[in-house]
Amino acid sequence: MSTTPIAASKKVNLRRPGIMEAVQQQVEQHYRSVVVEKLRASGNVLSAAGLTVRLAKQFGFCYGVERAIDLAYSARKVFKDKKIYILGEIIHNPEVNEQIGRMGIKSLAGPNSEASPDDVTADDVVIVPAFGAEVDTMSRLQAIGCQLVDTTCGDVLSVWKRVTQYASEQITSIIHGKAWHEETKATSSRALAKGPGHYLVVYDLAETDYVCNYIRHGGSKEEFLKKFEGAHSPDFDPDRDLQCIGLANQTTMLRSETEDVQRRLRQAILDRYGEKELVQRFRFFDTICGATQERQDALDQLLAQPLDLMIVVGGYNSSNTSHLVEMSEGRHPTYFIKSASMIASDKLIRHYSLKFQKEIETENWMPVGRSAAIGVTAGASCPNNLIEETIRRLFELRGVSLEGLLAS
Repeated sequence: MSTTPIAASKKVNLRRPGIMEAVQQQVEQHYRSVVVEKLRASGNVLSAAGLTVRLAKQFGFCYGVERAIDLAYSARKVFKDKKIYILGEIIHNPEVNEQIGRMGIKSLAGPNSEASPDDVTADDVVIVPAFGAEVDTMSRLQAIGCQLVDTTCGDVLSVWKRVTQYASEQITSIIHGKAWHEETKATSSRALAKGPGHYLVVYDLAETDYVCNYIRHGGSKEEFLKKFEGAHSPDFDPDRDLQCIGLANQTTMLRSETEDVQRRLRQAILDRYGEKELVQRFRFFDTICGATQERQDALDQLLAQPLDLMIVVGGYNSSNTSHLVEMSEGRHPTYFIKSASMIASDKLIRHYSLKFQKEIETENWMPVGRSAAIGVTAGASCPNNLIEETIRRLFELRGVSLEGLLAS
């Protein structure tokens, strides 16, 4: 990929009325569910033949996801004769990404990539996914002069602003997230974009406690860097860079865990440096995505209901969906499926195991011969049509037509 400076891409309004009307019609055709809308209007509960399905009050597409999809569809309509590429997946849902591919938009990254960044020319269009992209990647694309369609979520941009601010104040960004996730990679790169910035990514409370212990007591620098290999800035020095820290997070993490990370790190800084220096050495801003939190809160309410089991629908690599599964697994038997096709029968279901990181099969998963209550929710990147198909399949196993049930 050439890095010779070329004029920046022109600003093109992809959301003008004529285009958006056509896009909305197409998007609704692909992802809308009248069944889900009726279920929402009737209190999110549906019962027949001894089966009760309870749908969470908040689930499915969030505003950021809807915006990203709208812009991708609009790009295809506006740039009809141009090659269009996308930096990986638009969102973490296989059906949506497959649909984007059927529109002739080729992926430049990931396991299903169809082209290389070296193939991009100034005449082409590149879509930046909702997770955003790393600084170096954006700089290379801007140097080419191709048309950029940036769908980065506003909540992600808010985190970048905080991380950039930390860097300008020579405060190390401690990012609660998954170091391998596209969003966290993009956020980490912002810590290095301006000034002498540093970052460290902590995945969970165990890693947080390790960092806290180092802040309080020091330790082996070599051991620290090996433990966090691939999750820190290139020249990270824990003896130097853990003296002043600011918290940020991947926007789709569990709020409760992020808050716990914040409390533990704050206490470690307090123990090491005392109350007088706390304000200078510790920063924290709440950057959890609002839609992520709404779905977690709604699931908490649903889990308080009498249920036999939970079904969570969404992409297996979706962070916010995985956290819904984690929340549910501690309360009820939980099955994480990408679509209704995973429900083979009332005797067999294929589902994704977070523990084993692969699809597994469970037999005799659904109560038979007695009444049953099943909770259903979905991540912020899951379209309503997949939720409908799941609910439809559950009632089919009891010999009930969903259309007939809703019409009665």
